[in-house]
Amino acid sequence: MNATELKNIQAPIKEKYREQPDSAIITLKASGKIGEGISCKVETGKKIIEAGLHPATGGTGMLACSGDMLLEALVACAGVTLQAVATAIGIEIKSGIVNAEGDLDFKGTLGVSKESPVGFKSIRLNFNLETNANEEQIASLKKLTERYCVVYQTIANGIAVDTTYTTAN
Repeated sequence: MNATELKNIQAPIKEKYREQPDSAIITLKASGKIGEGISCKVETGKKIIEAGLHPATGGTGMLACSGDMLLEALVACAGVTLQAVATAIGIEIKSGIVNAEGDLDFKGTLGVSKESPVGFKSIRLNFNLETNANEEQIASLKKLTERYCVVYQTIANGIAVDTTYTTAN
């Protein structure tokens, strides 16, 4: 896809959102079924992924780790966003690898230490690109990718999460 094709696809969508701002608000959904043992089967739209405890918390390593899935979502979103931005501003990406890694202190997750945070302490996102873009173009690509990547922005800025529980007897 080139910049013109991308703009042609997105132009009517952008115009609709300008004219009908509420139409741009979309609710994405995920669903999981509590599984056997300590697991949760998550429907991704393409297949079902069964998540469980990380080995650092007593898991076997045979099930997906939700922390890994968060990093995978970041990599996917950042990679797609980078390609869209590069296409839109005319930067050729011949190939590339996107890596994310994050540091966790499992003492917090396991309740061993109340001083240890629960969740990632830090996340590093790395792009290794084969491109002929100059430093100024790479700086622009970085700025715009970070600005428009949904998962990056959600992690970097945080949001309120409303939790409810319903029960059946």
